[in-house]
Amino acid sequence: MQPDQPDGAVGGDRDLFSKFDDIIAMREGLLASGVEDPFSLVMEKVLSPTRAICNGRDTILLGTYNYMGMTFDPDVVAAGQKALADYGAGTTGSRVLNGTYQGHKEVEEALREFYDMDHAMVFSTGYQANLGIISTIAGKGDYIVLDIDSHASIWDGCALGNAEVVPFKHNDIEAMEKRLKRIPEGAGKLVVLEGVYSMLGDVAPLAEMVKVAKDNGAMVLVDEAHSMGFIGEHGRGVCEAAGIIDQCDFIIGTFSKSVGTVGGFCVSNHPKFEIMRLVCRPYVFTASLPPSVVATAATSIRKLMHGGDKRAHLWENSKRLHLGLTDLGFKLGTDAPQSAIVAVIMPDLERGAAMWEALLKEGLYVNLARPPATPANMTLLRCSLCAEHSAEQVETILGMFERAGKAVGIIES
Repeated sequence: MQPDQPDGAVGGDRDLFSKFDDIIAMREGLLASGVEDPFSLVMEKVLSPTRAICNGRDTILLGTYNYMGMTFDPDVVAAGQKALADYGAGTTGSRVLNGTYQGHKEVEEALREFYDMDHAMVFSTGYQANLGIISTIAGKGDYIVLDIDSHASIWDGCALGNAEVVPFKHNDIEAMEKRLKRIPEGAGKLVVLEGVYSMLGDVAPLAEMVKVAKDNGAMVLVDEAHSMGFIGEHGRGVCEAAGIIDQCDFIIGTFSKSVGTVGGFCVSNHPKFEIMRLVCRPYVFTASLPPSVVATAATSIRKLMHGGDKRAHLWENSKRLHLGLTDLGFKLGTDAPQSAIVAVIMPDLERGAAMWEALLKEGLYVNLARPPATPANMTLLRCSLCAEHSAEQVETILGMFERAGKAVGIIES
């Protein structure tokens, strides 16, 4: 290497890491201010769905997506322990080879019962579910119309499949319809939507959007990752609450939120859906989930079918936190509670990081979300409520926000 070349560059060639220079500078500037790195927090011990030891301190968890608090459910844990003992640590194979155990069939059966649908397909992660389904059903020459605020896994699925991507303004029904009407006649069309958008916690107007999609001859895929288990009479998500679940061709979800473990899935009533097991690359070429994981997921999903009381309590928690933070003077991502996510908008990244650290010192963990992951270049403190948070914990959380907000200057003293 020539002495005047930067690390990673040879003979004047471009350093492949140079594309990350802005992010590197942002992170170094943040750490130079003395703030603890908000993106590498270690939980030394997890005590329950709502508490952990962080930096040696008992901390309330308000940023885990553990919406229904199933991670420590005794039946769920016992199912995982039994499967681990009976079947071992992993499958070491793909679902189309040696990686389908009895537990994989059982978790797919649980999903079919939960959604009352004909087909269910389980992936090793929620990311892979979107990546696999979208890239397989929409390829070159097809069109995908999607919300501009769609999750990274949705965008990556579009890129992998090489379809024409047509984004529209967030939750804008008219803009979506205009994009659909411009698509050439006879082309394959897929509309991709989310029930709850993870950054601001806002809900899509699915009833209207699905109608527009169907009126224009498009298939519909809805990602219910942040609403499954919680929203809807039976916890099936925004599609159920909007009364249009039967009009959705594909529903994508994840096990890493309300279900409390890891994995992803797609459910569908399409009569040809089972061929996806042979043509979907992120399914075919990935080792299947460990037996202990699918056992915990199946048990959790069956319990969520009867989780009405937990859903009602989670709604009460969301309403109370949203109202309390509004009364304290914080600016929130939605005018009213729409989901289990309450996003608190910060003036900028520096003060957002300072507020995050002040809350952590109070004994509260939330997510610090920053651009480019956030819409409109916002910095957010994202709160994810849990059905296991007590009413008393929510009041404690509000006190922590008040003290930290005044100390950092986010709200008036």
